[in-house]
Amino acid sequence: MAKNHYTFLVFSNKKDAVKKVCASAKFLKCAAGFAAILVLAMAFILFDYVKAKKQGVEFEKLAESQAGQINTLAGKVMDFEKKMEYFRQLEQKIRSTSGDKLKHSKNQMLGIGGVQQEPSTENSSLDHLQKNMDKLLVDAEKQEQSFKEVLEFLKKRESILAATPSLWPVKGWVTSNFGRRESPFGNGNDFHKGLDIAARVGNPIIAPADGIVTESVNRADMGNYVVLNHKNGISTCYAHMLRSAVHKGRNVKKGEVIGYVGNSGRSTGSHLHYSVMLNGIHVNPRNYLKN
Repeated sequence: MAKNHYTFLVFSNKKDAVKKVCASAKFLKCAAGFAAILVLAMAFILFDYVKAKKQGVEFEKLAESQAGQINTLAGKVMDFEKKMEYFRQLEQKIRSTSGDKLKHSKNQMLGIGGVQQEPSTENSSLDHLQKNMDKLLVDAEKQEQSFKEVLEFLKKRESILAATPSLWPVKGWVTSNFGRRESPFGNGNDFHKGLDIAARVGNPIIAPADGIVTESVNRADMGNYVVLNHKNGISTCYAHMLRSAVHKGRNVKKGEVIGYVGNSGRSTGSHLHYSVMLNGIHVNPRNYLKN
């Protein structure tokens, strides 16, 4: 047989059953090439399958992780909404107890509610969260501006309260009230323009409110005499002091010592004469004092 042909003997299980198969070298080469291509194709398909399987597992893990992150973010957005509602209610309480000047504002967030439809897909869930977050950011900015208005109002209120003479200037007992009385010097009746508060000589006298000292002098009738000017047209006067602890032009704070109880000037005993003036007119100090 020619060299370019090959003979194969095929034995079967049956006795004396032998088959001859002849194949050319060219055919064998083609068969071997086809087999190699088939093995490579199978290997590629197997590799691609394994890779796709692995990517599928990773995608499932990523999808689960993303779903978890979306749920976490949704929970945070819900918490943020609850906080915003709390701040709205808190602001409403502050405004409702602060008088007509602070009851309404263009930046004030009013409480609203409604049932939200559940999103059907992941994309719609993300869109839903994005819209909620955008709205919350706008609401938060408005809430910030509204709180700034409340804070400014409370600062002004605090400033007014600090300048209102609400503290008793000295510890003692009232021996003469505001209004008509019998003169302590035996000259009939007179109009007493303040409160006489009896106390021991040397006891400290404090400023009942923030103010500035406009007078610190010694007068024949009032003795050592101090006047404090407060805001909103209010001023307070202190007479018959042992001595003053402040000078004209000094700023004093509520509760700061401004002098000491004495018996100077036209007086019958140690006490403080304390008076309040509103726009230059004497008024009853008890209208301002805390009980």
